[in-house]
Amino acid sequence: MCEQSKDNFDLLEIMIILAKKKRQLIGVPLIVGLIATAISFALPNVYQATTKLLPPQQSQSSAAALLSQLGGVAGLAAGAAGVKTPNDLYVGMLKSRTIADKLIKTFNLKKSYDADTQEKTRQILEKNTNIIAGKDGLITIDVEDKDQKVVARIANAYVEELIKLSKELALTEASQRRLFFERQLEQSKDRLAGAEVTLKRSMDTRGVISVDADSRAIVETVGRLRAQISAKQIQLNSMGTVVTENNPAYRRAQSELSSLQAELSKLENGRGSRQEETGMPGNQSGLENIKVLRDVKYYQMLYELLAKQYEAARLDEAKDPAIIQVLDTAIEPEKKAKPKRLIIVLVCIAVAFFATAFFVFTSEAKRRLKMRPGGEAQLAELSANLKF
Repeated sequence: MCEQSKDNFDLLEIMIILAKKKRQLIGVPLIVGLIATAISFALPNVYQATTKLLPPQQSQSSAAALLSQLGGVAGLAAGAAGVKTPNDLYVGMLKSRTIADKLIKTFNLKKSYDADTQEKTRQILEKNTNIIAGKDGLITIDVEDKDQKVVARIANAYVEELIKLSKELALTEASQRRLFFERQLEQSKDRLAGAEVTLKRSMDTRGVISVDADSRAIVETVGRLRAQISAKQIQLNSMGTVVTENNPAYRRAQSELSSLQAELSKLENGRGSRQEETGMPGNQSGLENIKVLRDVKYYQMLYELLAKQYEAARLDEAKDPAIIQVLDTAIEPEKKAKPKRLIIVLVCIAVAFFATAFFVFTSEAKRRLKMRPGGEAQLAELSANLKF
């Protein structure tokens, strides 16, 4: 009962203190609220425009049919497919200096942002722009600006510049595949031409090359294996730029390469090698004929494999428009995004009220402490300990 009376007395005492200082507790937050209101209305309105886009998605496309026909060689480009998602790539492009500089020039942002340097303008633009790739596969571009009419144009300009830049770069899997095979095809073509020149010289020197049926079968088999091994090595080199050695597709390609190499080694060192030596009994020119013919067959088969891959990539690239689809075009905002004036005022009033209440109770506690015996000494000790 005594505890309850003491609690009631303490509560009543608090209410008395609040009543005594009601002018401060009401006046200070009110003044702060009026000041906060004036400041919030002095702040410029900031508007936000949002656009959402769907970047082109990678697909297996028509190359899959040819890949299945080419067996182990098929993984050349397919091994890397799906390793990189296009969203991160396009977000990086949107945040690039190239696009930023074009927007700065188009909208004269250096003047709008009142920036001294180009770098400072880029920093402000980056601060005012938020670009994220969502789990739903969409890329969202949020742009903030003080100009209600310009902000939507800036957001849409990001998409326009991205489309222009993507056309200048080989971004799709088909484009990358086409460029890769184009280089490999040129190299294979040159080597095939060299082998054919060697074959012609051999024919001019030794006459028409004559090879028995068994030797010809071995030549074709060896040529095919060597072509597949070379193509598989090209595949591994291509995959190595985008995946690690622990990638299942990469390890599978390594295993296939080892099998092909073992088969070729067995053929060359075993029965196949002996047949080459006896293909033209006692005739060294016969052995040379087989070697020349084998090289030609090898480069012919390699060229055919690469040509099929190149043609598949070229067709895929031709029918792959790499369209960046705009889901939501940015429109002129009807309302400001910030400042949130009501929130600013309410927060300032709340902070002012609690700060005033803290000051009131602290002052009252200090007054009561002075009235206690030895209170002055305690206050002096507290002040001394608070000093650094």
